[in-house]
Amino acid sequence: MFSRASSARKAVAAVSRLATRNVVPVRTFMAPTVSRRADFVQELYLKELKAYKPTPIKESDSVGQVATFNVPKTPKSPEEADLASSLKEYESMAVEVEGQEAAAAGQPAVIEDWLVEEEEEEVHH
Repeated sequence: MFSRASSARKAVAAVSRLATRNVVPVRTFMAPTVSRRADFVQELYLKELKAYKPTPIKESDSVGQVATFNVPKTPKSPEEADLASSLKEYESMAVEVEGQEAAAAGQPAVIEDWLVEEEEEEVHH
């Protein structure tokens, strides 16, 4: 039994030695990390942003886009021929008070009960 176990160990050790010998260190191109790619995009954006030169604004650019402002006409006041007579007529008008007609006729004022509750019908079971 010892010979079988020891031969198995020796075989595993030999295979592992051969596997480690075949690994050749190869220098490969590393893809940039996400943060480096973001920096690249950001740098490109900032470069284009700094290079941008807006067109100068002219006075005539707003023509056709905005309506010109015109001051509105002053409103005319209502014209009445005789303001003084209208004011005297208003002052001489009698003041109307509810319930005053009955008191002037000599009858006591009738106070109406405006809150009327309807009686509920008794339900027979």
